[in-house]
Amino acid sequence: MIDRGSRLTRVLTFHVPLWGFVLLTLFPFYWMLVTSLKPDRELYNVAMNPILLREPTLKHYRLLFEDTPFVRWTVNTMVVAVVSTGISLVCAVGAGYALARLRFRGASIIGLIIFTTYLIPHTLIFLPLAQVVHMLGLANSLWALILTYPTFLIPFCAWLLMGYFKTIPLELEECAMIDGASRLRAMWSIVLPLALPGVLSAGIFAFTLSWNEFIYALVFLSSPETKTIPIGVVSELIKGDVFYWGSLMAGALLGSVPVAIFYSFLVEHYVGGLTAGAVKG
Repeated sequence: MIDRGSRLTRVLTFHVPLWGFVLLTLFPFYWMLVTSLKPDRELYNVAMNPILLREPTLKHYRLLFEDTPFVRWTVNTMVVAVVSTGISLVCAVGAGYALARLRFRGASIIGLIIFTTYLIPHTLIFLPLAQVVHMLGLANSLWALILTYPTFLIPFCAWLLMGYFKTIPLELEECAMIDGASRLRAMWSIVLPLALPGVLSAGIFAFTLSWNEFIYALVFLSSPETKTIPIGVVSELIKGDVFYWGSLMAGALLGSVPVAIFYSFLVEHYVGGLTAGAVKG
């Protein structure tokens, strides 16, 4: 009786909430998949069950790939996300290490200022950034996004890495420098390998924000060939008051798959990096 009661308690307190959370998390993907596979006569028929699929069709996917440059949008999004993430990580590693290890006046205040800049809403700074982008002649190009995304990626990544660097014992670097290594060499050979979970965590965060960003892409990009997935799908598949729901859901599903795959492989490092940085930061 005790074993049966403990199993029942475990099912009610662990398995049921877990599977409920899984279903709740996966339901948006299921909804996008079902909607993208429904024919129009089934999609717009309010008398039919919206979560069931009777006659699947690939018409909406054909429209997405044949009538819009979706492949080009995917390449643009990948280029912008990868390059802006790389730039942000290089800058954030240097800033985070300096704030965590170097002793100078105002280090804590600078760290707080860096994190505070991340809290500034994008809607307050995209207008001055748009003026700078146009002055530099970068409007309607991927460089407009690559160079502006780090403005909100670097502050959080630097703050996160600063907390993670503090979890690494300082004695390891001191031993390396006693043996003749420079500080840069000690950081590259000792600190960075140990801080890899934190770097991956910051990289996942930066990549996700770059991939899903909408406001800057909407303001800086105008031609269909230069758009990214979030702005391209919305601008090209919504014509006035006509919504191409099937193709919209197909684009949303295909646009979310790379991020989901990216998380699935690196989720352990992401959680470890966030928790370590949160404890010591």
